[in-house]
Amino acid sequence: MENVTFELKNDLGKAEVYDDVELNDQKLKVPAPKPTFLMNILSTMKKKPVSDEDSGVVLGAAIGDEKDGTDDDDVRGKWSNQIEFFLSCLAYAVGIGNVWRFPYKCYKNGGGVFLIPYLICLFLAALPMFFMELVLGQFSQLGPNKIFGKMAPLFRGLGYGMLCITGYVAVYYNVIIAWCIFYTFAGFTPSLGWETCDNWFNTPDCFSPEFDDTCRVNSIEGGSTWWNNTCVPVDQYCQIHAHMEGFNHTHCYQKSASTFVSLSSLHNRVSPAEEYFRRNMLLMESETSLDNLGHINWRLAGCLLVAWLLVMVCLIKGVKSAGKVVWFTALFPYGVLLILLVRGVTLPGAMDGIYFFLTPKWEKLRDVNVWTDAATQIFYSLGPAFGGLITLASYNQRNANCQRDAVIIAIANSATSIFAGLVIFSILGFMALELGVDVSEVVEGGTALAFVAYPTAIAKLPISPLWSFLFFTMLLTLGLDSQFTMVETIITAIYDEFPKLREKKFLVVGGVTTAGFLLGLPLCLQGGYYLFVLLDWYSGAWSLMLLAILEIIVVSWVYGLDAFFEDIKTMGIYQNWLTRAYWSICLKFTCPALLLSVLIFTLADYQPASEGDYIFPVWSNILGWCIAASSVVVVIPFGAYELYKVKKYSWPLRNLVECDYIWRTQSRNLCTMASRTDTIMSDYQTEPGMLSPDDTRERNLVISSHRQGRSEKVLLSRLQQ
Repeated sequence: MENVTFELKNDLGKAEVYDDVELNDQKLKVPAPKPTFLMNILSTMKKKPVSDEDSGVVLGAAIGDEKDGTDDDDVRGKWSNQIEFFLSCLAYAVGIGNVWRFPYKCYKNGGGVFLIPYLICLFLAALPMFFMELVLGQFSQLGPNKIFGKMAPLFRGLGYGMLCITGYVAVYYNVIIAWCIFYTFAGFTPSLGWETCDNWFNTPDCFSPEFDDTCRVNSIEGGSTWWNNTCVPVDQYCQIHAHMEGFNHTHCYQKSASTFVSLSSLHNRVSPAEEYFRRNMLLMESETSLDNLGHINWRLAGCLLVAWLLVMVCLIKGVKSAGKVVWFTALFPYGVLLILLVRGVTLPGAMDGIYFFLTPKWEKLRDVNVWTDAATQIFYSLGPAFGGLITLASYNQRNANCQRDAVIIAIANSATSIFAGLVIFSILGFMALELGVDVSEVVEGGTALAFVAYPTAIAKLPISPLWSFLFFTMLLTLGLDSQFTMVETIITAIYDEFPKLREKKFLVVGGVTTAGFLLGLPLCLQGGYYLFVLLDWYSGAWSLMLLAILEIIVVSWVYGLDAFFEDIKTMGIYQNWLTRAYWSICLKFTCPALLLSVLIFTLADYQPASEGDYIFPVWSNILGWCIAASSVVVVIPFGAYELYKVKKYSWPLRNLVECDYIWRTQSRNLCTMASRTDTIMSDYQTEPGMLSPDDTRERNLVISSHRQGRSEKVLLSRLQQ
């Protein structure tokens, strides 16, 4: 923009000249008013006293101080293009849970009927929160640890609570990625290690129905069954396990009670895939527990090291490097899912599995647990209240259409979950047919689906190592995408807290990933799987819901939706009355109501942590509650400090819940300049008497700062630097 000299008339009708000068250390030219004219402006405003010390700090932060990261977007960094931002958000939303949690939840809660509460919760709660967080990040260009203090100082600690949860999840989530790396390399063999029961880690209880079928044709009198990696006579089997007589291939006979007992009920039969997961990869033993964690699993620790090195390499240059990686990690899983679906539907029994997955059970709609599961699933899938969405959007262009992105990503995420369900159940249907059992007997959820049920099905396919490699590489990329965002959230918070560290990216990224690796090492012990379950059980449960409710209250009721929609308007995002009414109703009423309901039912339905038949000791559940509570408790000291400042300087209590007007004015002007620069400059050139965008921004900063009672002395000194 050309340097200009213009004049305005003051209240006395005298023309005052404005000269172009540099403002502090900003790299743009803005008009600095002469002190006499500025004094006339200030004298017409209603003043409230405030200390010069505070004025200088706040005004400095608003005008040019880098400590809040709002002054220089180039220093903070940007996505190279809008597609990278879109793919990063999509990759963050579409994670491992879409593959291993949604299909099981859908089957468990009524098949196709589950989609009704799922989609209702999507449009009434999850999508509005998803959009809200994108707006917060894009408008403020701040991470979660800074944004809420600007909106309402009393809730400054809300973002730090989010960072606590993100830190906990990032530690154990990368352990899942380490498992995927282990299984990916395990596929580089002619045959998979979980296909048979003759490996060093297998126990006599290793069992598979197809192995047992070989015993049916055995000529042993009285029949035989599979045990201890061979076919043994039923008489011998019944005598060893229950001191009963053999009856046939499937039952023992108890003379004293004249009853028949199923062979499968005499002991716990374990599939080869489950023993591979627990006894080979995790190195768990029968006596392993939280009270006996055993020694370190160095193979798994090596995989964890590789996982954290991958994260470090991809984030070493911030969003610039992560944006390039996401082109592969976000799109590759869709290619693999498509390949697996084509292969799955061509297998015998696949249609039975898909039918089992989608068959509606209408009576389930009356079950409140179905609605709770639906809300929980979509909420955790899209990932609000972790701080990740705010972080990703904070690197976005200020005039990007995040409203469009939010809708497309939310719909794509749900469609991916359904698509993954078809892939999973087509293969499970084939496995059920091969084993001669009902589909319900092979369905598992969570880690059991990803590392036990599905590997079992893969082992029955031709060229099984290839399908294993594709499946676990897909899980690896899905996990890395989410992990990138969580770690980047922590790194961004550090940069926003200590801006000078932006020049030492290698040190910060290396330090964060090293800390993550060291904190994850206990999960690589023989009993580390129980620590993993404990973290997963407590770290992001009720505490995450509570923080989400606080967040929605701060934005909708404290900061105010009128101001929120004005922020959206300055970014050039169009909203008609219907769109605005939809967001308003959801953000003010339906979203907090649904989240509160889920929180209540989560607490009411609380069960102590467990894994299979293993019940966690009391001390571990107490530890779990402390982990969950820590992310909520951390909010309190920050709010207490803000209250202390109000008391110390005798400020009005309303300052605790009022936004930083200077920050908001600056952000709005920057958004307006980004979204409508061409239009404004065109008007400025045709109407020379009109204030330029830079002039308007400086004037608004002066007025806004005075509304907060900033000292005239400080204002003048800052403007004349």
